[in-house]
Amino acid sequence: MPGLTMLWGRAICQRCWKLRHPPVRFLTSHMIGETDRFNGITVDVKQVSVSLPDEEFHSLLHNSLQVWRSKEINAAWLKIPIQYGRFIPIAAKLGFQFHHAEENNCLLKLWMKENGEDKTPRFATHQVGVAGFVFREDTQSVLVVKDRKSKFSYWKFAGGLSDLGEDIGDTAVREVFEETGVKTEFQSVMSVRQQHNQPGAFGRSDFFFVCRMRPLSYDINPCNEEISACQWMNIQELHEGSKSVAPITRRILDLALYGLKEGFHNVDLYAEDMESIYRGLRYKLYHRPFHI
Repeated sequence: MPGLTMLWGRAICQRCWKLRHPPVRFLTSHMIGETDRFNGITVDVKQVSVSLPDEEFHSLLHNSLQVWRSKEINAAWLKIPIQYGRFIPIAAKLGFQFHHAEENNCLLKLWMKENGEDKTPRFATHQVGVAGFVFREDTQSVLVVKDRKSKFSYWKFAGGLSDLGEDIGDTAVREVFEETGVKTEFQSVMSVRQQHNQPGAFGRSDFFFVCRMRPLSYDINPCNEEISACQWMNIQELHEGSKSVAPITRRILDLALYGLKEGFHNVDLYAEDMESIYRGLRYKLYHRPFHI
């Protein structure tokens, strides 16, 4: 039965070829996405094959835009994984712009109301920094550091940038320990600074929270890579040494001395854990104490 054997062999070869060359996968003549309450649509480009020819992707995206415009979509968002990066110039020719990129994905956006103002939000207008004011009541001293990489030789409070999804108090605990080796407990937010055109913030504005912390340990083990000096310093001596601290540090010391004299309930913003209107989510609301 050589004829049957040849046919069977050919069928196997065709099956192997199909496995090695899977068909381009998109379900319709346009890409499918999720719409939002602002009448925008977000499309993950992974719904098409990474090997899709450039011409076919251009035709697919062009057809998709026509469909979305017929539905009066306000904005189109394209999520493009890094391995699909060759599709970015094609999308750019059709009017898409970068919105942001992070790790292995970028997001492109196109405002589709040609005669209307672009109302798509900018990505991450601020970064968040946090520092810890750590005070020892027994010695009336404050934990301070000098930043090894700073051009300013000021004493300051240990701190750094907050991670995504990290509470302000948790950032303060982590940063103080990483820089000084001192374990602490979050008490309250003493103040917040907003600064625009912050150097090193990649063009973002900056929120900087100063938290009041209770020390749980006292031995210092500084991070030599980041910190050139670290010590417990008497709060009055630090306050009087105006040339050794930045204006913001001096103002925090003013607040701390006022709190020590009049009570920190007159200074602090306390964190209240509250339930969000979005199911399953919670948040922290920072406010002065009050009684109803």
